[in-house]
Amino acid sequence: MIQRRFLLTATASGVAARPFAAWADGFDAFVAGVKAEARRSGVSDATLARAFAGVRPNAHILELDSHQPEFTLTWAEYRAKVVNDNRIATGRQVYARDRQLLAAVYDRYGVDAGVVMGIWGLESNFGATKGNYGVIEALATLAYAGRRPGYFRGELIAALKILDNGDITPERMLGSYAGAMGQPQFMPSSYLRLAVDFDGRGRRDIWDDQADALGSIANYLAKSGWRSGEPWGQPVSVPPGFDPGYAGRDSRRTLGEWMRLGVRRQDGTPFARSDVAGALVMPGAAGGEAFMTYANFGAIRRYNASDYYALSVGLIGDRILA
Repeated sequence: MIQRRFLLTATASGVAARPFAAWADGFDAFVAGVKAEARRSGVSDATLARAFAGVRPNAHILELDSHQPEFTLTWAEYRAKVVNDNRIATGRQVYARDRQLLAAVYDRYGVDAGVVMGIWGLESNFGATKGNYGVIEALATLAYAGRRPGYFRGELIAALKILDNGDITPERMLGSYAGAMGQPQFMPSSYLRLAVDFDGRGRRDIWDDQADALGSIANYLAKSGWRSGEPWGQPVSVPPGFDPGYAGRDSRRTLGEWMRLGVRRQDGTPFARSDVAGALVMPGAAGGEAFMTYANFGAIRRYNASDYYALSVGLIGDRILA
């Protein structure tokens, strides 16, 4: 899971602020409550015993969750960090290798290879960086003493259901410190709703089965309203002195209206059609980059609700396929 926002606030939970030993003693009672809830949801005792074997609250996870420094990345800084030549070069090699698989994914879900590659590249560097935290321990720690205990308790129950379904073992269920899993970095609840067994092997393996990982990304986008055959957006030029108040993903106009305001394709030529609706996104300061975004931009944002993220996914995919 790429860092989801670019403005992160340090807010320690009251529990985590106490010395580790002072609150860790209550963990067993917390786990007993989670097990009881999971049993009511149909999770077997055998699964629960294996899932929680050796699990203890992890102080490092709480440090990451509760003591994140407050910082801001500008669009230029974020773009340079994630839409970089190394990622594009790796993506092109992977695309050449997996082109046939991506074509099959497109045939089933109608989601373009470029956006699948962009998300895969951002979330796990094309499967190379999946996280090394035990998901059950991470989620249990955050549900017990993190900043959002209710949210993470729900995700913990979802993770236990995944184990009970037999898709993965506790030992192989690895992810980020916040519990995002596998190559697509799905949270457990997203996995239950949207992960797929693309190659029909009998289980949904987004950790080590590339077909399942890419199929699951595409299924997520398809269920988020992806429109097959339509672009996510495109870089554009705006005239000198353009009022950035016209910009914003919720300010939609037809391309004909945008052209009357002086907006053009990046090469300065008019748009091919005037009746298509789009929203102008200017992620940096006035005079910086501008992008015309379409309905599929919104589908990407449902994967991660950030303009920076969605723009980067589109740009990475476009450069890989160029």
